[in-house]
Amino acid sequence: MFEDLLRPHILKLEPYSSARDEYSGEEGIFLDANENPIGSVTAAMYNRYPDPYQKKIKEKLAVIKGVKPENIFLGNGSDEAIDLLIRAFCEPYKENILIMPPTYGMYEVSANVNAVGVVKVPLNSDFQINIEAIQKAITPQTKIIFICSPNNPSGNLLSEKAITEILENFQGITLLDEAYIDFCPQATWLHKLEKYPRLVVIQTFSKAWGLAALRLGMAFAHPEIIAVLNKIKPPYNISKITQDLVLDSLQYERFKNEMVSKILEQRKVLETQLAKLPFVEKVYPSDANFLLVKMQNAQSIFEYLLSQKIIVRNRVKIIAGCLRISVGTKEENQILLEKLRQW
Repeated sequence: MFEDLLRPHILKLEPYSSARDEYSGEEGIFLDANENPIGSVTAAMYNRYPDPYQKKIKEKLAVIKGVKPENIFLGNGSDEAIDLLIRAFCEPYKENILIMPPTYGMYEVSANVNAVGVVKVPLNSDFQINIEAIQKAITPQTKIIFICSPNNPSGNLLSEKAITEILENFQGITLLDEAYIDFCPQATWLHKLEKYPRLVVIQTFSKAWGLAALRLGMAFAHPEIIAVLNKIKPPYNISKITQDLVLDSLQYERFKNEMVSKILEQRKVLETQLAKLPFVEKVYPSDANFLLVKMQNAQSIFEYLLSQKIIVRNRVKIIAGCLRISVGTKEENQILLEKLRQW
Protein backbone atom coordinates (compact mmCIF):
# COMPACT_ATOMS: atom_id res chain seq x y z
CA MET A 1 0.00 0.00 0.00
CA PHE A 2 2.84 2.41 0.81
CA GLU A 3 5.41 1.27 -1.77
CA ASP A 4 5.04 4.45 -3.85
CA LEU A 5 5.64 6.66 -0.81
CA LEU A 6 8.67 4.89 0.66
CA ARG A 7 12.23 5.68 -0.35
CA PRO A 8 13.24 2.86 -2.74
CA HIS A 9 16.23 1.67 -0.72
CA ILE A 10 14.10 1.46 2.44
CA LEU A 11 11.62 -0.70 0.56
CA LYS A 12 14.42 -3.11 -0.38
CA LEU A 13 16.29 -2.87 2.93
CA GLU A 14 17.09 -6.10 4.75
CA PRO A 15 16.66 -5.22 8.47
CA TYR A 16 19.12 -6.24 11.14
CA SER A 17 18.06 -9.53 12.67
CA SER A 18 18.63 -9.62 16.42
CA ALA A 19 18.82 -12.72 18.58
CA ARG A 20 15.33 -11.99 19.89
CA ASP A 21 13.95 -12.03 16.36
CA GLU A 22 14.82 -15.72 16.16
CA TYR A 23 13.42 -16.65 19.57
CA SER A 24 11.15 -14.41 21.61
CA GLY A 25 10.25 -16.71 24.49
CA GLU A 26 11.25 -16.01 28.09
CA GLU A 27 12.16 -19.54 29.13
CA GLY A 28 15.25 -21.38 27.97
CA ILE A 29 19.03 -21.49 28.03
CA PHE A 30 20.08 -18.36 26.20
CA LEU A 31 23.39 -18.88 24.41
CA ASP A 32 22.62 -16.79 21.33
CA ALA A 33 23.30 -13.12 22.03
CA ASN A 34 26.77 -13.05 23.61
CA GLU A 35 25.35 -11.80 26.91
CA ASN A 36 26.90 -12.28 30.33
CA PRO A 37 25.28 -15.54 31.60
CA ILE A 38 26.17 -14.91 35.25
CA GLY A 39 24.34 -11.65 35.84
CA SER A 40 25.18 -7.96 36.11
CA VAL A 41 26.95 -5.82 38.67
CA THR A 42 23.61 -4.37 39.84
CA ALA A 43 20.93 -7.00 39.25
CA ALA A 44 20.68 -10.27 37.37
CA MET A 45 17.62 -9.08 35.44
CA TYR A 46 19.69 -6.62 33.36
CA ASN A 47 22.19 -9.02 31.83
CA ARG A 48 19.82 -9.98 28.98
CA TYR A 49 18.71 -7.80 26.08
CA PRO A 50 15.18 -6.39 26.34
CA ASP A 51 12.23 -7.31 24.13
CA PRO A 52 12.97 -5.40 20.89
CA TYR A 53 9.24 -4.98 20.14
CA GLN A 54 7.94 -4.30 23.68
CA LYS A 55 5.09 -6.79 23.24
CA LYS A 56 3.80 -6.69 26.83
CA ILE A 57 3.49 -2.91 26.81
CA LYS A 58 1.75 -2.92 23.45
CA GLU A 59 -0.79 -5.49 24.64
CA LYS A 60 -1.78 -3.34 27.61
CA LEU A 61 -1.58 -0.10 25.66
CA ALA A 62 -3.80 -1.47 22.90
CA VAL A 63 -6.61 -1.99 25.40
CA ILE A 64 -6.21 1.50 26.88
CA LYS A 65 -6.04 3.23 23.50
CA GLY A 66 -8.63 1.13 21.67
CA VAL A 67 -6.29 -0.02 18.91
CA LYS A 68 -4.52 -3.27 18.00
CA PRO A 69 -0.95 -4.06 19.11
CA GLU A 70 0.13 -4.13 15.47
CA ASN A 71 -0.91 -0.45 15.21
CA ILE A 72 1.67 0.58 17.83
CA PHE A 73 5.32 1.61 17.59
CA LEU A 74 7.27 2.57 20.71
CA GLY A 75 10.26 4.85 20.40
CA ASN A 76 12.92 6.60 22.44
CA GLY A 77 10.64 9.59 22.90
CA SER A 78 8.27 10.71 20.15
CA ASP A 79 11.34 12.22 18.49
CA GLU A 80 12.51 8.76 17.40
CA ALA A 81 9.28 8.14 15.51
CA ILE A 82 9.51 11.59 13.89
CA ASP A 83 13.08 10.92 12.76
CA LEU A 84 12.34 7.41 11.49
CA LEU A 85 9.33 8.54 9.47
CA ILE A 86 11.40 11.24 7.75
CA ARG A 87 14.17 8.76 7.05
CA ALA A 88 11.73 6.21 5.67
CA PHE A 89 9.64 8.41 3.41
CA CYS A 90 11.73 11.46 2.44
CA GLU A 91 14.57 11.34 -0.07
CA PRO A 92 17.41 13.66 1.06
CA TYR A 93 18.05 16.78 -1.05
CA LYS A 94 14.97 16.01 -3.19
CA GLU A 95 11.83 15.83 -1.05
CA ASN A 96 10.33 17.85 1.78
CA ILE A 97 8.06 17.96 4.79
CA LEU A 98 5.47 20.63 5.50
CA ILE A 99 5.13 22.25 8.93
CA MET A 100 2.88 24.96 10.35
CA PRO A 101 4.74 27.37 12.63
CA PRO A 102 4.64 28.22 15.40
CA THR A 103 4.95 24.53 16.18
CA TYR A 104 7.15 21.90 17.80
CA GLY A 105 10.75 22.53 16.76
CA MET A 106 11.92 18.95 16.32
CA TYR A 107 10.06 18.45 13.04
CA GLU A 108 12.35 20.96 11.37
CA VAL A 109 15.45 19.79 13.24
CA SER A 110 14.88 16.16 12.21
CA ALA A 111 14.34 17.19 8.60
CA ASN A 112 17.53 19.25 8.63
CA VAL A 113 19.53 16.38 10.14
CA ASN A 114 18.29 14.16 7.31
CA ALA A 115 18.91 16.77 4.58
CA VAL A 116 15.20 16.96 3.82
CA GLY A 117 13.55 20.22 2.78
CA VAL A 118 11.14 22.09 5.05
CA VAL A 119 8.14 23.98 3.66
CA LYS A 120 6.59 26.38 6.18
CA VAL A 121 2.95 27.45 6.06
CA PRO A 122 2.27 29.53 9.18
CA LEU A 123 -0.89 29.12 11.20
CA ASN A 124 -3.21 32.11 11.00
CA SER A 125 -3.59 34.77 13.71
CA ASP A 126 -5.91 32.46 15.67
CA PHE A 127 -3.30 29.67 15.49
CA GLN A 128 -5.45 27.67 13.08
CA ILE A 129 -4.59 25.91 9.81
CA ASN A 130 -4.55 28.06 6.68
CA ILE A 131 -5.97 25.33 4.46
CA GLU A 132 -5.84 27.36 1.22
CA ALA A 133 -2.15 28.12 1.75
CA ILE A 134 -1.48 24.46 2.57
CA GLN A 135 -3.09 23.33 -0.67
CA LYS A 136 -0.96 25.79 -2.66
CA ALA A 137 2.26 24.78 -0.87
CA ILE A 138 1.95 21.02 -1.43
CA THR A 139 4.05 19.71 -4.33
CA PRO A 140 4.80 16.18 -5.59
CA GLN A 141 7.96 16.38 -3.45
CA THR A 142 5.98 16.89 -0.22
CA LYS A 143 5.96 13.55 1.61
CA ILE A 144 4.89 14.32 5.21
CA ILE A 145 2.67 17.03 6.71
CA PHE A 146 3.18 17.61 10.44
CA ILE A 147 0.18 18.80 12.48
CA CYS A 148 0.50 19.45 16.22
CA SER A 149 -2.87 19.39 18.02
CA PRO A 150 -3.11 20.60 20.74
CA ASN A 151 -0.48 22.86 19.27
CA ASN A 152 2.79 23.68 20.97
CA PRO A 153 3.38 26.52 21.85
CA SER A 154 -0.11 28.02 21.41
CA GLY A 155 -1.94 25.26 23.32
CA ASN A 156 -5.10 25.07 21.21
CA LEU A 157 -6.68 22.23 19.26
CA LEU A 158 -6.50 22.66 15.50
CA SER A 159 -9.62 22.59 13.35
CA GLU A 160 -11.07 19.11 12.82
CA LYS A 161 -12.49 20.25 9.49
CA ALA A 162 -9.08 21.45 8.25
CA ILE A 163 -7.32 18.26 9.37
CA THR A 164 -9.98 16.18 7.62
CA GLU A 165 -9.46 18.21 4.46
CA ILE A 166 -5.75 17.39 4.54
CA LEU A 167 -6.30 13.69 5.26
CA GLU A 168 -8.79 13.31 2.42
CA ASN A 169 -6.74 15.13 -0.21
CA PHE A 170 -3.03 14.80 0.63
CA GLN A 171 -1.48 11.65 -0.83
CA GLY A 172 1.52 11.53 1.49
CA ILE A 173 1.82 10.83 5.21
CA THR A 174 -0.05 13.07 7.65
CA LEU A 175 1.50 13.01 11.11
CA LEU A 176 -0.75 14.25 13.89
CA ASP A 177 1.20 15.02 17.06
CA GLU A 178 -1.02 14.49 20.11
CA ALA A 179 1.58 14.94 22.83
CA TYR A 180 -0.95 16.88 24.94
CA ILE A 181 -4.07 14.89 24.07
CA ASP A 182 -4.52 13.53 27.61
CA PHE A 183 -5.68 17.01 28.58
CA CYS A 184 -8.55 16.81 26.03
CA PRO A 185 -8.89 13.08 25.28
CA GLN A 186 -12.19 13.47 23.45
CA ALA A 187 -10.32 15.11 20.57
CA THR A 188 -7.97 12.23 19.69
CA TRP A 189 -7.79 10.93 16.12
CA LEU A 190 -6.85 7.38 17.11
CA HIS A 191 -10.30 6.09 16.17
CA LYS A 192 -9.74 7.36 12.60
CA LEU A 193 -6.71 5.17 11.83
CA GLU A 194 -8.69 2.63 9.81
CA LYS A 195 -10.47 5.33 7.82
CA TYR A 196 -7.22 7.14 6.98
CA PRO A 197 -4.42 4.60 6.36
CA ARG A 198 -1.82 7.33 5.71
CA LEU A 199 -2.47 8.89 9.14
CA VAL A 200 0.16 8.55 11.86
CA VAL A 201 -0.73 9.68 15.40
CA ILE A 202 2.04 10.19 17.94
CA GLN A 203 1.58 10.50 21.69
CA THR A 204 3.88 10.44 24.70
CA PHE A 205 4.32 9.27 28.27
CA SER A 206 6.21 12.49 29.08
CA LYS A 207 3.28 14.78 29.89
CA ALA A 208 0.15 13.46 31.63
CA TRP A 209 1.73 10.16 32.66
CA GLY A 210 4.58 12.01 34.39
CA LEU A 211 7.29 9.81 32.86
CA ALA A 212 9.38 12.35 30.95
CA ALA A 213 12.67 10.94 32.28
CA LEU A 214 11.93 7.51 30.79
CA ARG A 215 11.79 8.86 27.21
CA LEU A 216 9.04 6.69 25.75
CA GLY A 217 6.95 7.87 22.83
CA MET A 218 4.13 6.16 20.97
CA ALA A 219 3.24 6.11 17.27
CA PHE A 220 -0.06 4.66 16.07
CA ALA A 221 -0.52 3.84 12.40
CA HIS A 222 -1.43 1.29 9.75
CA PRO A 223 0.41 -2.01 10.41
CA GLU A 224 2.45 -1.58 7.21
CA ILE A 225 3.81 1.77 8.44
CA ILE A 226 4.55 0.24 11.86
CA ALA A 227 6.41 -2.59 10.10
CA VAL A 228 8.59 -0.03 8.29
CA LEU A 229 9.44 1.73 11.57
CA ASN A 230 10.34 -1.60 13.17
CA LYS A 231 12.46 -2.41 10.13
CA ILE A 232 14.71 0.63 10.44
CA LYS A 233 14.80 1.30 14.19
CA PRO A 234 17.80 0.23 16.31
CA PRO A 235 17.26 -3.38 17.43
CA TYR A 236 16.87 -2.68 21.17
CA ASN A 237 15.67 0.92 21.19
CA ILE A 238 13.78 0.74 24.52
CA SER A 239 15.71 -0.37 27.61
CA LYS A 240 14.39 -3.03 29.96
CA ILE A 241 14.29 -0.52 32.83
CA THR A 242 12.03 1.74 30.80
CA GLN A 243 9.85 -1.15 29.66
CA ASP A 244 9.43 -2.44 33.23
CA LEU A 245 8.58 0.97 34.68
CA VAL A 246 6.11 1.83 31.91
CA LEU A 247 4.47 -1.58 32.13
CA ASP A 248 3.97 -1.03 35.86
CA SER A 249 2.68 2.52 35.29
CA LEU A 250 -0.02 1.33 32.88
CA GLN A 251 -1.79 -0.24 35.86
CA TYR A 252 -2.41 3.24 37.24
CA GLU A 253 -4.35 4.95 34.47
CA ARG A 254 -6.86 6.11 37.07
CA PHE A 255 -4.10 7.93 38.98
CA LYS A 256 -2.92 9.49 35.72
CA ASN A 257 -6.45 10.77 35.11
CA GLU A 258 -6.59 12.21 38.64
CA MET A 259 -3.33 14.08 38.01
CA VAL A 260 -4.76 15.44 34.75
CA SER A 261 -7.84 16.71 36.62
CA LYS A 262 -5.67 18.54 39.15
CA ILE A 263 -3.59 20.11 36.38
CA LEU A 264 -6.72 21.28 34.56
CA GLU A 265 -8.05 22.83 37.78
CA GLN A 266 -4.80 24.69 38.28
CA ARG A 267 -4.73 25.75 34.62
CA LYS A 268 -8.07 27.50 35.15
CA VAL A 269 -6.79 29.24 38.29
CA LEU A 270 -3.62 30.33 36.54
CA GLU A 271 -5.53 31.53 33.48
CA THR A 272 -7.91 33.61 35.61
CA GLN A 273 -5.24 35.17 37.81
CA LEU A 274 -2.79 35.91 35.01
CA ALA A 275 -5.50 37.75 33.08
CA LYS A 276 -5.89 40.16 36.04
CA LEU A 277 -2.29 41.35 35.89
CA PRO A 278 -2.06 44.84 34.36
CA PHE A 279 0.83 43.98 32.02
CA VAL A 280 -0.82 40.83 30.63
CA GLU A 281 -2.38 41.57 27.26
CA LYS A 282 -3.80 38.12 26.51
CA VAL A 283 -3.93 34.60 27.91
CA TYR A 284 -4.55 32.32 24.95
CA PRO A 285 -7.11 29.50 25.30
CA SER A 286 -5.42 26.19 26.03
CA ASP A 287 -6.27 22.52 25.60
CA ALA A 288 -2.89 21.48 27.01
CA ASN A 289 -1.00 21.67 30.32
CA PHE A 290 0.46 25.11 29.62
CA LEU A 291 -0.63 28.64 28.79
CA LEU A 292 0.70 31.00 26.15
CA VAL A 293 0.65 34.50 27.64
CA LYS A 294 1.21 37.78 25.79
CA MET A 295 2.76 40.41 28.04
CA GLN A 296 4.17 43.90 27.91
CA ASN A 297 7.95 43.71 28.45
CA ALA A 298 7.89 39.93 28.09
CA GLN A 299 11.67 39.64 27.74
CA SER A 300 12.28 41.63 30.93
CA ILE A 301 9.66 39.62 32.81
CA PHE A 302 11.29 36.39 31.65
CA GLU A 303 14.66 37.59 32.96
CA TYR A 304 13.08 38.79 36.22
CA LEU A 305 11.47 35.37 36.79
CA LEU A 306 14.80 33.71 36.09
CA SER A 307 16.37 35.87 38.80
CA GLN A 308 13.69 34.53 41.16
CA LYS A 309 14.55 30.96 40.08
CA ILE A 310 11.21 30.61 38.29
CA ILE A 311 11.79 29.19 34.83
CA VAL A 312 9.20 29.66 32.10
CA ARG A 313 9.69 29.25 28.33
CA ASN A 314 10.67 32.35 26.41
CA ARG A 315 8.78 32.38 23.08
CA VAL A 316 9.41 36.06 22.26
CA LYS A 317 11.39 35.23 19.11
CA ILE A 318 8.64 32.93 17.85
CA ILE A 319 5.50 34.83 18.93
CA ALA A 320 6.04 38.50 19.75
CA GLY A 321 5.64 39.34 23.43
CA CYS A 322 4.80 35.81 24.53
CA LEU A 323 5.95 33.51 27.31
CA ARG A 324 4.82 29.90 27.64
CA ILE A 325 4.02 28.90 31.21
CA SER A 326 3.61 25.26 32.20
CA VAL A 327 0.95 24.60 34.82
CA GLY A 328 2.69 23.77 38.10
CA THR A 329 1.41 22.54 41.44
CA LYS A 330 -0.90 24.78 43.45
CA GLU A 331 2.05 25.95 45.55
CA GLU A 332 4.28 26.61 42.51
CA ASN A 333 1.54 28.56 40.76
CA GLN A 334 0.95 30.71 43.86
CA ILE A 335 4.63 31.60 44.06
CA LEU A 336 4.68 32.47 40.33
CA LEU A 337 1.63 34.72 40.69
CA GLU A 338 3.05 36.39 43.81
CA LYS A 339 6.30 37.20 42.02
CA LEU A 340 4.46 38.52 38.97
CA ARG A 341 2.32 40.78 41.18
CA GLN A 342 5.53 42.12 42.69
CA TRP A 343 6.79 42.93 39.20
